[in-house]
Amino acid sequence: MVAQCGHLIDLRQMPLPNVTVCCVSETGSSMRVVAPNNETSPSAVSSCDAVDVVMQFGAMMIGAGNTATRTREMMDAVARRLGLDGLAVSFSLDSITASVRHSGGWMTVVRETGPPAVNVSQIAELERFIKTLGPEPAPHDIKLKLATIRAAAHQYSVSQIVAAVAMASAGFAFINGAAVPEMMAAAIGGGIGQWLRMRLSRIRLNHYGAVALSAAAASGIFVIVARLAGLAGWEFVHYPAGFIASVLFLVPGFPLIAGLFDLSQYQAVAAVSRFAYGAMLLLSVALGLSFVIAVAGIDITRQPPLELTYALKFLLRGVASFIAGGAFAMVFNTPWRMALAAGCLALVANSLRFILTDMGMMPAPAAFCAALVVGLIAILFDRQLNVPRLALTVAPIVIMIPGISAFEMIVLFNHGRMVEALQASAAFGFVIGALAMGLATARFFRPKNVAPLP
Repeated sequence: MVAQCGHLIDLRQMPLPNVTVCCVSETGSSMRVVAPNNETSPSAVSSCDAVDVVMQFGAMMIGAGNTATRTREMMDAVARRLGLDGLAVSFSLDSITASVRHSGGWMTVVRETGPPAVNVSQIAELERFIKTLGPEPAPHDIKLKLATIRAAAHQYSVSQIVAAVAMASAGFAFINGAAVPEMMAAAIGGGIGQWLRMRLSRIRLNHYGAVALSAAAASGIFVIVARLAGLAGWEFVHYPAGFIASVLFLVPGFPLIAGLFDLSQYQAVAAVSRFAYGAMLLLSVALGLSFVIAVAGIDITRQPPLELTYALKFLLRGVASFIAGGAFAMVFNTPWRMALAAGCLALVANSLRFILTDMGMMPAPAAFCAALVVGLIAILFDRQLNVPRLALTVAPIVIMIPGISAFEMIVLFNHGRMVEALQASAAFGFVIGALAMGLATARFFRPKNVAPLP
């Protein structure tokens, strides 16, 4: 049974001898119990403290961007250590509902998780903490550790993140066929767009509004830089590739991938809510992008890619993949050693994807193979070096998401070019699904005798 915080519930007239009422708020737990014998049960108070810890841990994990499946596993591990059993959890985008059995009674609690985000460093610290948690820990000690993890400073400064996004935007522009002028303009637009998004987030502007304004700013800056460069004699031959690359940092890759992964693990509520969130972010980005397209009169029809020898193109694609993967890892607040490892993994996986597509394989199967490699290497690092899988998988997977197809789909639908829009939507959907399935398939290779958590 669930009650509002601070309210008194009289259980003396209820035929439920083992009911505990516990309310968990963002600042802690508040509990009032009137048992059938008119006495407050000390075990009920202890149960509420334990449940509060489990819910706070789960809220930090899911709020930092972890999948519902992994969060469920770790919450169950914490609950067992605290003497709770029978944990049943349901996740949505901004809340957790859990029912726990303890001492023959059941307790149901709901907790809000706050706005969605991605914080790999926080997830890694939480996983390390749980793996080192001793038997029968005190709930108060766990709360103190969770508060320390929550209060940890960000790994990178604003200027470092802005520079990382600028480099990632340049890398995306090259991967999509742009030349040096378009890469430079995309870097400037992407960096300024990321700076604006961080400023708007700091003043707690609505996520969707902040993303739309950031998309308009990034693409608008690209247009301005391109016009100025044109006046100086620099020709932008691959204009659409650079223009779209300037906003690719806003693609909600992780919510979409995590949603598909959760759906494959039967976490339907969490998956659908993440899909809805990702779709709204995509629409917000497309809104800002469409505004600039309409004002500047831009044609986003793809142009032939930059002509280079295959060996040079392969080498530069690898460099661009490393830069983009490492930069996105920094944006996701990944510790720098793990960010370097994520960049190297992005280089390997994305290069494999390019090789397969150059050999004639369709984009979706190639993306599946690349994601499978990412998942297998992440499992190996998790076992051998105690590096959380999410720390290595997020950035390499995100850079393989076909963001250009996503934005083309929305813009083309908006312009009534239905056949081209359907082609872009099919390309986007198949590749997203293949990436998620590749990560899910990698889990099948985890040794059966190795428990997910201690």
